[in-house]
Amino acid sequence: MPSLKDLRNRIASVKATQKITKAMQMVAAAKLRRAQSAAEAARPYAERMSTVLGNLASGITVGPETPRLLAGTGSDRVHLLIVCTAERGLCGAFNSSIARLARDHANRLLAEGKTVKIICVGKKGYDILRRQFSQHIIDLVDLRSVRQIGFEQADGIAQKVLALFEAGEFDVATLFYSRFRSVIAQIPTAQQIIPAQIESGGASSEAVYEYEPEEGEILATLLPRNLTVQIFRALLENAASEQGARMSAMDNATRNAGEMIKKQTQTYNRSRQAMITKELIEIISGAEAL
Repeated sequence: MPSLKDLRNRIASVKATQKITKAMQMVAAAKLRRAQSAAEAARPYAERMSTVLGNLASGITVGPETPRLLAGTGSDRVHLLIVCTAERGLCGAFNSSIARLARDHANRLLAEGKTVKIICVGKKGYDILRRQFSQHIIDLVDLRSVRQIGFEQADGIAQKVLALFEAGEFDVATLFYSRFRSVIAQIPTAQQIIPAQIESGGASSEAVYEYEPEEGEILATLLPRNLTVQIFRALLENAASEQGARMSAMDNATRNAGEMIKKQTQTYNRSRQAMITKELIEIISGAEAL
């Protein structure tokens, strides 16, 4: 049975840990508000970009002049997986959920005889995936020095992907990230970005537009921009999801520390009371012996 000194040290240690987790929870809550606002502000732009591309794509016939970012290479033999995770841990299952989705996708492609290449955006995803796919990882994008995600970071990643595509290094690119829904709900998402998955423009597609220059020429300019926009949106969604997951994880850790302190305090009080009772019995027994 531990001594009273050991119990006091344990309680003090857990209290110190509880202060740290509480502080991290408050910091994550402050960062979450800013990250959530940025993610929500980027959604309409990305959705409108998809709508415009859908209207443009509906007016052209797929042929030799169609941009390769839209038509693809005509093959799906080589797949590039862009896995976006966090640079730091202590955020619950946020990183492992994205990595698990990417791992399942990669295993399915390998089982079909496809070639898989992986670009890791974030150190945590790299640490998880390199255990099984070290020979498939071709690049690691380290954003630890970036205080706040900006469009230039997304553009840098997009330029790397475009350079690989133009060099014929892959046929299909899929983006993995976590879409923010709430503090307790982040949804791991896989989105194909090359060839671009263009949705129909909906009701607006009934209108007739005349484009100057031609649709194909506009698409050739907008499709690389759309790639950057989708990666930027994924990074912003990830940033909000990370802070939400960390806030929830630190809140759970703080509560668990409180319960542990309560149990340790009860054990300490019982041990102390037992020692006092034992000493009283010894004193009474000695007095009666006299």
